[in-house]
Amino acid sequence: MELNDVKDVDVLVVGAGPTGLTLACDLARRGVRALVVERAAGLFPGSRGKGIQPRTMEVFDDLGVAEALLAAGSLPPPGMVWRDGTRQGAYRMFEEAEPSASAPYAGPWLVPQWRTQEILYARLTELGGTVAFGTEVTGVAQDADGVTVRLADGTLRAAYAVAADGGRSAVRRALGIAMTGETVDPQPMLVADLRLADGALDRDNWHIFPADGTDPAAGAAGTGGFAAICPLPGTEDYQLIARFTDGTAPDLSPDGVRKAVAARTHLSADDVTEVRWASDFRPRAALADSFRAGRVLLAGDAAHVHSPAGGQGLNTSVQDAYNLGWKLGTVLRHGADPALLDTYEEERRPLAARMLDLSTRIHHGTARRGADTLQLGLGYRNSSLSADARTPAERAALPDGAPLAGDRAPDAALEQGGRLFDAFRGPHFTLLALAVDDLHLPPLHGDLVHVRRTAACPPYSPGLYLIRPDGYVAWAGRDGQGLTEYLTSSKLEVLRSYA
Repeated sequence: MELNDVKDVDVLVVGAGPTGLTLACDLARRGVRALVVERAAGLFPGSRGKGIQPRTMEVFDDLGVAEALLAAGSLPPPGMVWRDGTRQGAYRMFEEAEPSASAPYAGPWLVPQWRTQEILYARLTELGGTVAFGTEVTGVAQDADGVTVRLADGTLRAAYAVAADGGRSAVRRALGIAMTGETVDPQPMLVADLRLADGALDRDNWHIFPADGTDPAAGAAGTGGFAAICPLPGTEDYQLIARFTDGTAPDLSPDGVRKAVAARTHLSADDVTEVRWASDFRPRAALADSFRAGRVLLAGDAAHVHSPAGGQGLNTSVQDAYNLGWKLGTVLRHGADPALLDTYEEERRPLAARMLDLSTRIHHGTARRGADTLQLGLGYRNSSLSADARTPAERAALPDGAPLAGDRAPDAALEQGGRLFDAFRGPHFTLLALAVDDLHLPPLHGDLVHVRRTAACPPYSPGLYLIRPDGYVAWAGRDGQGLTEYLTSSKLEVLRSYA
């Protein structure tokens, strides 16, 4: 697209990775004028963040891309440990889980990152959104009314800007926001997408070549060099991850990648027939000191960087965007109090810190992949947007799995057919009235809040539940009086109708 044709936008998103594309899709379906600018000439070409956790798949379901991602991916294959060219046995790298009525996506799903981004980009285009590739941000200035973003070939004006430009975020640095953290592993690592000669390795296993003394099932990096080679679903490719112990930067040339494979596995350099992409990194855990500076907000790797262990980085990033999208939309399109945006950092920064800690512990082998890595149990009970009007005794009497204010709103089958996730899907709030007689509700903004009356559907107990657009319970109670008080006193008074 020609940037000369663009004078101003509601939101300028810097970075066309999974975070920026997710946010842009969410804003586009809300009618928010958003533009994504990306320094690179095209979408990221590598497989790096290949694991999609169940909670993130629920996000993608809402955005209309889950079906495409399911078609493009597969369950993680079992790990196969090799020593001296001999199979030592297979093991499950992830706890097995079955889909349930409340959680239709049960376990992690493998999709190469480049393919995830292609699917999100196609959805963004379908929604009328755009990405300006080859566009570098060189400076950011803001005032009380908006943000002026300097580009290599001009300027853009936006009401808000979102830095989704990765761990080396130029926008974050321009704002002077520091990252506080630690080196998880001082040794450099190589990640590459490659193709192998026929029969070199099967595609039914995630092939692990551990360092001496390392328990591969523990997820620890060990003290020596190791390699892991995973088949990438929907492609002929494999992803290589290799650790270097001499402190030197990995050689990213095709010959360098081939030598790395030959040094750590029983394969020969000639077994690597093609190297399609390669990069290096040092595992690090770091958190931005702030997720916001005025009208500029940080999301994804610009706000937090993770060890790849446990597959939390891309997922936490996508959920940053999902949390932020509805808040920007409610402020910009519906006139909500801009203080609503303060809840973005309030809610997301503590969860990012928690996921950083988990990723680091998995990297060091002191924690294992399990329920916590699926991210279904994450929530916002301590948020200023979360209020539960039921008494402590009423909450204590709830059945197991019944959501409280701030919890993820689980799926459930409806007595009259369909599912709750079908009712939630879209940019609106949903007010569930479950097995409630003589319902008296406050007047609600019909475009913003869809009311769904239905019989009881476990794990929900009878009562009222106000579900946020990002699928969390904002408020729960037994009658509409408490809801009136909540809307009047919270940052969501815009949900009331005064017509």
